[in-house]
Amino acid sequence: MSAPEDFSRRIEEAIKSPKNLGELEGADAVGTVGNADCGDMLRMWIKFKQENGKRVIDRATFQTFGCETAIAVASVATELIAGKTAEEALAMGGSELSAPLGPLPPVKIHCAQLVEGALRSALSPENIPPSNQALAPTLLQQFQEQSPKKIILEPSK
Repeated sequence: MSAPEDFSRRIEEAIKSPKNLGELEGADAVGTVGNADCGDMLRMWIKFKQENGKRVIDRATFQTFGCETAIAVASVATELIAGKTAEEALAMGGSELSAPLGPLPPVKIHCAQLVEGALRSALSPENIPPSNQALAPTLLQQFQEQSPKKIILEPSK
C-alpha cells in the first residue's frame, strides 16, 4: 500500500467513528481557533482531574467546521492528551498530535496546526475559568449570534 493510500485509510478509519466529538459539559477550559486560509474552525473542551497529586487532563472533546483530516487529527489528539498535565500537553506539537495517522501530506499540515492551536488556546491561563461558569458559547451559538450582513446590489447603468 502506498503512503497516500495508507494515509487515506487511516483518515477514513478515524472519521468513521471519531472519538470525543461534541461539547463537554462542565469543562474546565475551552479554546477556539480558526484558519482564514481554509475556513476551518475548531473548538476544544478540556476537563481536569487530580491524579497522584497532579492535575491531569481527564477528558478532551472537540467540535469543528473542518475537513476530514481536521476531524481525524482532533479525534486522535484528544485521545493522546488524556492523562497528561497541561504542561505535557502544551509540549506536544502538531506532528505529535497527529502521529497516529502517520505523516500528513504537506497540504494537510495546517489541520494539525489547527488542533495544536485549539489546545494551546484552551490551556492558556485566560481561557481556564476559575469555576465551570461562563464558558464560551458553542460554535453553532457563536455563528447564530452574528448578525447577517446585508449586501445591496444596485443595477448597473
